[in-house]
Amino acid sequence: MEMKEEFARLVEKLRMERDEIKLKIHLASMDAKQEFEAAEKQWGHLKIKASEIADGAVETSEELIGKSKIVGEELKETYKRIAKRLSE
Repeated sequence: MEMKEEFARLVEKLRMERDEIKLKIHLASMDAKQEFEAAEKQWGHLKIKASEIADGAVETSEELIGKSKIVGEELKETYKRIAKRLSE
């Protein structure tokens, strides 16, 4: 009977670990989703600015280009964080 009890304890321990992992994955994916949704707003603004900058008919300042580049770099870091969170 001892072997059967050990096996039952092992199964219970595995069930608990599995449940904890599932919860962590769920929470991590929720955080990643929220961060991605916020990044999507930045992406939308950046696409508009990129279009304006690329349009030769619209005069753009170095300041606008510089600020847009900073937003792009921040977005790049956000995407890296999200990808890392999803790969863990």
